[in-house]
Amino acid sequence: MRNLLFITTILTLFLLGACGSNPTGQEEGGSEKLKVVTTYSIIYDITKNVGRDAVEIYNLTPIGADPHEYDPLPEDVKKTTDADVVFYNGLNLEEGNGWFKKLIEVAGKGDEEAAVYQVSKGVEPILLESQGLEDETDPHAWLDLRNGIKYTENIRDALIKEDPDNESIYVENAAQYILELTELHEKAIVRIATIDVNKRFLITSEGAFKYFGKAYGIETGYIWEINSENQGSPQQMRDVIDLVRDKGITSLFVETSVDRRTMETVSKETGVPIVGTVYTDSLGKEGTDGDTYLKMMESNINMIIDGLSQ
Repeated sequence: MRNLLFITTILTLFLLGACGSNPTGQEEGGSEKLKVVTTYSIIYDITKNVGRDAVEIYNLTPIGADPHEYDPLPEDVKKTTDADVVFYNGLNLEEGNGWFKKLIEVAGKGDEEAAVYQVSKGVEPILLESQGLEDETDPHAWLDLRNGIKYTENIRDALIKEDPDNESIYVENAAQYILELTELHEKAIVRIATIDVNKRFLITSEGAFKYFGKAYGIETGYIWEINSENQGSPQQMRDVIDLVRDKGITSLFVETSVDRRTMETVSKETGVPIVGTVYTDSLGKEGTDGDTYLKMMESNINMIIDGLSQ
């Protein structure tokens, strides 16, 4: 019923809004930019660094919201319909309630020729582990900075394909951004290597840090594996509490995008403190340590190193 209501409402709004859309793609004043839609804030920020003044970007999932299960607004439909390019993560991120697939179909971009690009193309996927989810993909590839570089390359190539006149801009911007991501990745490897091996175990609410752990030599554990499944069930709580006790874990972390009360219960039951807050599915609000992808990853690295070193 919810899906039917979504489609009916969006179709009606789309038909009404189409009459007033601008077919030329030009902004007031005659300047024309490539219109880009991104599904969540991390792709938005990477695209902004590659496209800069050559693109006009509209982001769908607000900062702090969950891209796994988003409910698009009428404005989202109009912007997606009018977009020259749409970027999405893929790897199971936008599949929680099928919202992105429905949005693309309603916006008239469901055919193979549409300029809809999966920015994680070429990433080596990690599969989920929970019972019943074994064949599904963990979407959080961007938490490995090397994958962030892959995202950047894919976005650069897509922008060049759709806007070849600005190829030199996209190439130059991407090269500079990739250099910054590479430097942070290399620093992270060196710094994390200084942590006692027995303390390199990262516990979070959602199991979003597998790519991060694989990249930087840290074991990971969680309460629930992905936000689209049950969160904090009795069995999940028993499992993570047992894990914390069995491994002698001394630090817990909680994400900015989840309710921290579940991890607070784990902390209370085990006596292990929550030592830091980390970013996963969303950037931080403007003015915070995580308000760009680069700053978000730097904040995570610093927080995890400090927390695990205690």
